[in-house]
Amino acid sequence: MALSKEQIAQRIAQELQDGFYVNLGIGIPTLVANYIPKGIEVELQSENGLLGMGPFPYEGEEDADLINAGKQTITTLPGSVFFDSATSFGMIRAGKVDLTVLGAMEVADNGDIANWKIPGKMVKGMGGAMDLVAAAKNIIVAMQHTNRSGESKLLSKCTLPLTGVNCITKVVTDLGVFEINENGFLCTEYAPGVTVDEIKEKTAGRLVIADDVKEIQL
Repeated sequence: MALSKEQIAQRIAQELQDGFYVNLGIGIPTLVANYIPKGIEVELQSENGLLGMGPFPYEGEEDADLINAGKQTITTLPGSVFFDSATSFGMIRAGKVDLTVLGAMEVADNGDIANWKIPGKMVKGMGGAMDLVAAAKNIIVAMQHTNRSGESKLLSKCTLPLTGVNCITKVVTDLGVFEINENGFLCTEYAPGVTVDEIKEKTAGRLVIADDVKEIQL
């Protein structure tokens, strides 16, 4: 059975390490804030000018003045700080972010990512993704393995306009966990109920199944 969006976020939360500064992109990545492991302290940064972001608020407790870069209402933690966009992107461009989690439309087996534009559709701009993929020390993508037509989003080459090149280190989809190395997508974990054959069938890019591949544990 493929992972839900919440389960993808839960698996990515296992990648967090104590003391990390983490930026969570729009979409599935924002859910990671709800699954930070106990005993781990991380600082969540939002590029619209917040350090110390907490989990999503409970219904009825939202504050319209507290939003993330995707305009979703959020909470803050004790010690949170607010600042302007120039300071926020100064942090990002200076390499102060240890881990960035982004959504994507496509990822190539060499680490390229396309996540900002579909030609012919209106778009406001690339936003902060361009800076994040250029400066973050470690970038994990959270995404569905296939599009609505059932076509693979893990490709040998991205067909959409690129956000960054050779920058993605790991992809977590509803089917499994994939590290990116010189041989392409290395499948290290598979979702419960998902077979290796299904992953092979739905991955268009170069794929290697790890000798010690295992089921995802949440």
